[in-house]
Amino acid sequence: MGPELSSASSSDNSSTPSEPESALETARLQLHRAADHLDIDPNIVERLNHPQNVHEVTVPIERDDGTVEVFTGYRAQHDSVRGPYKGGLRYHPDVTRDECVGLGIWMTWKCAVMDLPFGGAKGGIAVNPKTLSRDEKERLTRRFAQELRAVIGPNRDIPAPDMGTDPQTMAWLMDAYSMQEGETIPGVVTGKPPIVGGSEGREDAPGRSVAIITQQVCEYYDQPLSETTVAVQGYGSVGANAARLLDEQGATVVAISDVNGAMYDPAGIDTATVPSHDEEPEAVTEYADTVISNDELLTLDVDVLIPAALGNVITEANADDIAAEYVVEGANGPTTSTADSILADRDVVVIPDILANAGGVTVSYFEWLQDINRRSWSLERVNDELDEEMRAAWDAVRTEFENRDITWRDAAYIVALSRIAEAHEARGLWP
Repeated sequence: MGPELSSASSSDNSSTPSEPESALETARLQLHRAADHLDIDPNIVERLNHPQNVHEVTVPIERDDGTVEVFTGYRAQHDSVRGPYKGGLRYHPDVTRDECVGLGIWMTWKCAVMDLPFGGAKGGIAVNPKTLSRDEKERLTRRFAQELRAVIGPNRDIPAPDMGTDPQTMAWLMDAYSMQEGETIPGVVTGKPPIVGGSEGREDAPGRSVAIITQQVCEYYDQPLSETTVAVQGYGSVGANAARLLDEQGATVVAISDVNGAMYDPAGIDTATVPSHDEEPEAVTEYADTVISNDELLTLDVDVLIPAALGNVITEANADDIAAEYVVEGANGPTTSTADSILADRDVVVIPDILANAGGVTVSYFEWLQDINRRSWSLERVNDELDEEMRAAWDAVRTEFENRDITWRDAAYIVALSRIAEAHEARGLWP
């Protein structure tokens, strides 16, 4: 998985009351930080504090044993001033209304920083997908599609995979929606298998964008990639693709990890020989000669740290121990606000998730274009267009960074908020 797919904030066990406790609080804090740097109508900021819609639905399914179980699903639609809502659907027991709202706000910023014609949304079902058989997951997805039918669509709201969902989930959702509408509508979701309208390169895109931005960071700070050491927490679709691309480009990847721990080799890991989580789940430590903990990986003395697993892993408790010069966020929300301030005070460069891992939503945009035009792109074209879009977004953020005394995170949010506010001013407020 990867963002739009990758995991985001869960509660931070080491947090203090000074740290935001939820994705929603963090998203609102980041909104106001960016607004403080801009001359924006406060009424627009107030509107962006709130989602436009939050849909809560009941999703009953028949289990394989004949019993009926009822789950709760959500779809939070934050802002559509620049285009249809866009964002993932996750199946996870901790899915809540406020989490979906907070992550939907992040999607608004992510689409805006990439200058995509989308707004932000997020949704999901409070369920542990590991307890579902394949048939139960299909029935759950099809029923969820029915419950959301009136509020999604290729020009209204376009879901994508996220935690606990995958291309097959999106294929079921697309099929259910299409059957209900009486025609095949592949553009209702992205992240589908290519055989039913998905895009080549979609699953690899978040990791590819992390690698592209890491390369830009090293170039900006005159750090030759051939002399750069990298540690990657999380060896799923984001982390593995980022690690392998950076390895191919000459960087020395010294640590990679999964939930069981981290492989560490200061001489460098041949990432192509270590299966990703998608290829062989939880196999990283089985291929390792030296195993360290995930916590130890975060504090390794490397040039670049890429947290690409979970949210809230860099906290007030460990921020002073981060030894990397550059942190490139592969996961959504891996750094708490308090930790972010500590890293800024220490002059550690942090490149935010809404820029670094935005390859997922960018190639989702390409998939949507292919679907509505009924014309597929080659993998080469997808990767070339992604590279061009990531560099354009980097240039926009870099310009703000250089023109103001701010962090890279603030620069990214300023780019996003400027575009959203300008669109709101142009469209006005419906009476």
